[in-house]
Amino acid sequence: MRLPIITLTLLLLAHAPAHAGKTLDQVRQRAQLTCGVSTGVIGFSAADSQGHWNGMDVDICRAIAAAVLNDAAKVKYVPLNAQQRFTALQSGEIDLLSRNTTWTLTRDASLGLHFTAVTYYDGQGFLVQKKLKISSAKQLKNAEICVQSGTTTEKNLGDWFKAQGIKVKPVVFEKFEASIKAFFSGRCQAYTTDASALAFIRSKEAPNPDDYVVLPELISKEPLGPVVRRGDDEWFAIVKWVIFALIEAEEYGITQANLERMKASPDPAIQRLLGGAEDSGKLLGLERDWAARAVKAVGNYGEIFQRNVGSASPLKLPRGANALWNKGGLLYAPPVR
Repeated sequence: MRLPIITLTLLLLAHAPAHAGKTLDQVRQRAQLTCGVSTGVIGFSAADSQGHWNGMDVDICRAIAAAVLNDAAKVKYVPLNAQQRFTALQSGEIDLLSRNTTWTLTRDASLGLHFTAVTYYDGQGFLVQKKLKISSAKQLKNAEICVQSGTTTEKNLGDWFKAQGIKVKPVVFEKFEASIKAFFSGRCQAYTTDASALAFIRSKEAPNPDDYVVLPELISKEPLGPVVRRGDDEWFAIVKWVIFALIEAEEYGITQANLERMKASPDPAIQRLLGGAEDSGKLLGLERDWAARAVKAVGNYGEIFQRNVGSASPLKLPRGANALWNKGGLLYAPPVR
């Protein structure tokens, strides 16, 4: 049967290799991914005493470097505070922002940026001293609350207490470290930020962790994820599909340890993901084994979570909303197909 010209054209386009894109070209030319991270949030992005970076956000950078450059070590980490992060991405100083950053409409629609995927579902909470005998954020009437400026945390604080009809006094700091220091010195009765960060602050920064408690309420939705500049659809696709591949790898039981064995699996979905049955890499401008490279470098999403913030980490956070969709969580990746 003779196919119409338009049908033939669409079929050819569907299987044509993707154009590399400006950002991918630059990353390959310099043989290095430049990744914006935080100035230090244990579990997400923080440097150790030897200057080695670790955390969930760091592992996303490493996975992308592995997929693109076949070397997870080829990453330059650029520490950025809340005020610097978007400007650094907009200006081209970094290729990717992977820095516990909340996806909101304003940020997505007005900054010339694209959020790629959610890598951690979080929510804002409060840390207080046990001796105050506060069991709910609603008991913080007229309290001074330490918060970092230029964050969704600062805006959520005002919105939530206004909705409750409760007056509080925000004490605002530009730098994360300064806000923590002020709280533990007694400047404020409460400290507020994402619940995941509160767990780190209580366990690692408190003079005595047992003297402090994280209140049970979460007053916001904080979907955290990497961000790229608008105008480079090819790079946008690469970043989000590497993240999706890490999530799919967990769903299919593919780990760092069993990756080579799983390449021989008869399961068509696993074959597609690992580059056996089909070459999905050419659609992204990458090599055939792009997803296998990422998993080999950092493990699947579950391994990343457990190592950095879960049961194998000092934070010991539960999977909760960050469990896979078929295990009661919110993590759901479109299929690599």
